[in-house]
Amino acid sequence: KDGENRKQNWNAQQFFLPSPRIVRPSSHPPRSSIRPGPSLCATYDFSMSNIIEKGSKNSGMIDAEKKNHNKYRRPKPDIDPDVDKWKQPEWEDVMMKSSLLEESSFACLFPKYRERYLREVWPVVTRALDGRKVACELNLIEGSMTVSTTRRTRDPYAIMKARDLIRLLARSIPAPQALKILNDDVYCDIIKIGGMVRNKDRFVKRRQRLVGPDGATLRALELLTECYMLVQGNTVSVMGPTAGIKQARSVVVDCMNNIHPVYNIKRLMIRKELAKDPRLAEEDWSRFLPSFKKKNVKRKRPLQAKREAAAEQREREEAKTSAAGSAEGGERKKAKRGKGEKKTYTPFPPAQTPSKVDKQLDSGEYFLLEHQRKAKKLAERQGGAGGA
Repeated sequence: KDGENRKQNWNAQQFFLPSPRIVRPSSHPPRSSIRPGPSLCATYDFSMSNIIEKGSKNSGMIDAEKKNHNKYRRPKPDIDPDVDKWKQPEWEDVMMKSSLLEESSFACLFPKYRERYLREVWPVVTRALDGRKVACELNLIEGSMTVSTTRRTRDPYAIMKARDLIRLLARSIPAPQALKILNDDVYCDIIKIGGMVRNKDRFVKRRQRLVGPDGATLRALELLTECYMLVQGNTVSVMGPTAGIKQARSVVVDCMNNIHPVYNIKRLMIRKELAKDPRLAEEDWSRFLPSFKKKNVKRKRPLQAKREAAAEQREREEAKTSAAGSAEGGERKKAKRGKGEKKTYTPFPPAQTPSKVDKQLDSGEYFLLEHQRKAKKLAERQGGAGGA
């Protein structure tokens, strides 16, 4: 029985190699008398250390196992530095051999006051869209403009440019300026500002702040962003490059959120000057840009200030009168109390005062015509002037 237990322990050591401790029963002989069997010697390599030093035999094995990350890399082709990789190539009809499979169309409504101008410039618009092989239609009955692709259309993005064109024409942009949207490097954005401010008077003031005196603020934004901007009604139309449109939108939104455009114009001017220096291309510009903090200064309302001034004046007058004749004031109060009579209570409300129409009905003036009424007033004035 003791031999069987010993055999089981040696077999357990073969399966659980990481544990050097051998579990044996209480009747097992001491460890010093046990010699390792052949199975244990085959499993453990006591001669090999788990610490690998530089220059040892095992270090070469580890280096061989390291992955070669440059195995699948290929040398980059020689690229000419003068070539602009971000430049969009101009569209040519040869790029698309067949026509479009489906017809696409867009329609846009225009206000009544734009009808006369659109009728005048529509031949110019038709000619420009014909060059892009896009059909257009002006419907004066419904008050709409429609653009659609044809079988001759090759440029798939031409219909999107035509859609932007009719949207800009509907927002009161002149036709020569709106036709520039057909160029590949010009984009547009129509910013809706009508719902940003609830109070109508406040909305009008902030919109006027965006335009500036004689349009100076809007002109400065156009120069800095290199975009064309037009404020019309509840929208702001912007035309230009994508970077400029993004800057213009942020300025417009900030202006509607009660941040004056002058602050953003100052930041844009500094950014434009920093962009000219090639040494600052990779640096952070936040240390050069000004940071404007909002100051909440408590101001008294004009009505509240008037009330406070009137209260102070009243207190001064009362102090003067009380110091001058306190005795006379007491006698007057007693006399007033004696003279006062008690009012009799009546459950009926007081009689209603006659209105202007009631007075005119009583005098008969209500039934007179307008010229007769004017003649009567003129006669009364002349009679009053003659008596004086």
